Amino acid sequence: MSSANRSGPTLALDVFTHSLCAFRLTLVSDTAVDAAMLLRDVMLPLPMRPEWGPEMEWPYPGLQSALLAEFAGHPVAGLPFFSPETVTTDHGSVYRNHHLVEVERRLGCNILPARALRPPDKHAVERAFGAIRTLLFEHLPGYTGVDAADRGAAPEDEDVLTLEEMEHLVATWIVGIWQRRHLGEYAPAWDVGGNHSPNTLFAASFEQTGLGLRLPQPDLYYELLPSHPISVLRERGVKIRGLWYYGDALEPYLNERSARGGRFKGQWRIHREPRDRRTVFFQDPLTHDWHELRWTGLPPVGTVPAFGDRRVSELLAAAREADMRPRTDAELLPLLLEILAARVPVSSWKTATTRSERINHARDETQARAAAEDRAAAQARISPVTPMPQRVEQAVSGMDAERRHRREEAVITRPTKPPPLGASYRSGNLFLLPEDDTGHPQPDLSDEGA
Repeated sequence: MSSANRSGPTLALDVFTHSLCAFRLTLVSDTAVDAAMLLRDVMLPLPMRPEWGPEMEWPYPGLQSALLAEFAGHPVAGLPFFSPETVTTDHGSVYRNHHLVEVERRLGCNILPARALRPPDKHAVERAFGAIRTLLFEHLPGYTGVDAADRGAAPEDEDVLTLEEMEHLVATWIVGIWQRRHLGEYAPAWDVGGNHSPNTLFAASFEQTGLGLRLPQPDLYYELLPSHPISVLRERGVKIRGLWYYGDALEPYLNERSARGGRFKGQWRIHREPRDRRTVFFQDPLTHDWHELRWTGLPPVGTVPAFGDRRVSELLAAAREADMRPRTDAELLPLLLEILAARVPVSSWKTATTRSERINHARDETQARAAAEDRAAAQARISPVTPMPQRVEQAVSGMDAERRHRREEAVITRPTKPPPLGASYRSGNLFLLPEDDTGHPQPDLSDEGA
């Protein structure tokens, strides 16, 4: 398998069959977590989509689509999936990241970095990028080209596609066109003059060696996230990259050390989602269930827009500049909401904000959506996408709710004014006996009766 990155798409290409096994679309350059989830996508069958017809289903002989759909739990599209054995990448900082290297070792992959100044080491994936540009991207509205000479008259005035529409278009093109396309000079050495496509080459390899039908567990998503060792679980929670997190799942193990052995002996492992820092994940050592730990700064009611590692760095830097020494993370929430709202009214959001601020808002939302989709296999749910103007409204409303909550806590309930001394004596006659409810006559306590 070979992988490479451009500003936007990231591809995973099978070198032998030239199949585009997985891809990722990001607004800016990808991260190590995106590359790790790309490797996970290579191991998962691609589900059929409502717009796709029967010609897009699993076409390879030897394994019926009905059997595969029963095994996977959903109809499977005609795209190969397998466990990668060797990973070849370039020397970008994303692929040299320690987390991605650890993920590749976790999946049992052999790491084979491309040699410097040796284009043949990854020429197949480079040519795949060029083929996608000439066969697909150049025909889309709003295409600006790789340089000024490729630009049209006014590409900015043409219709544009959203990220979701673009992802669906690329997936349809890969399954429907790329996998059936004649390879030409990329035909295998054992049949140079034959008419081969990525689908036929995968069917040939399937016939020779078979397919190890092994799907990863849903918990693989959590295991591929960056982990942080914690010595002792405190009553306040766990501190991950400057923020505190807590959940009910920690209560049975508070102030205790882990029974884990090996490299991280006696330490707990907390997994962080860099694309959405509102929660982290903790695995119960007895039940092996994964639990979400909420950021302690989140309000008890209402919602807070998603934010990632970049926003956390801005938050902590702003707190240091303001010389804040918060006792709890709840005191950081107003500052975070101001950063997310960008201090701009919603009515003038499109014109008052800068391009970099709009990119930051879009990045936070798309990364949070990607994290929710990756977690859908484990939690069987996908959180909805929040449009960017509504995202700012959500931050402003959260800021108002937090201020209201602080004002309510600051109001001290004053006790009622006590009555003056002797008021109870003046309120009635002390020698007046209450009436008898039973109807018996009252005793006479006068001098004559005595």
